[in-house]
Amino acid sequence: MLQVTNAMTGVVMGRIGNLSPDGVMLICNAQVRSDALFQVVFHLRDEHGRHRPIEIGLHEQWSEPAAAPGQYWAGFSIIDIAPRDQALLAAWVEDRR
Repeated sequence: MLQVTNAMTGVVMGRIGNLSPDGVMLICNAQVRSDALFQVVFHLRDEHGRHRPIEIGLHEQWSEPAAAPGQYWAGFSIIDIAPRDQALLAAWVEDRR
């Protein structure tokens, strides 16, 4: 499970439910504000097995209550990512196919 932290507040937002080069679905601990922008950080393993922090800008697209009480699903598009982090993310996603 990949934990996602709000880079501006240091508060854990939740964990990744689905990840692609263009977007992410989070299983959140609290309801996410509609149409909001976020700067988040999480860690992926690089090709050498080291955990690397990835910091990305997200734009909330949708959210809804999850089946578990107190949890919410939220979908985001990636709106900002450094080229190096984009390459790592694309390689990580391809590795899981």
